[in-house]
Amino acid sequence: MTNKLLSITKWTATNLLVVSVALNGLGIYPWGPILAILGGILWLIAAWYMNDMPLIMTNLLMTSVGIFAVGYNYWSA
Repeated sequence: MTNKLLSITKWTATNLLVVSVALNGLGIYPWGPILAILGGILWLIAAWYMNDMPLIMTNLLMTSVGIFAVGYNYWSA
């Protein structure tokens, strides 16, 4: 991954997470959690290429919890 592509990935992920926080705060479900999961996946990819283990673990856990929570709500409804 080139530095430019890495930078675009990180900024896209950050923007997705900021929008997801706003949507969650406004109670817009499921778009808030979905955008948080997408942002987490993009940050996970970026962290992997940067070989940044704390960032990898943070986003892996955050994304996994988000996927579990959305799945739980979907299948328990």
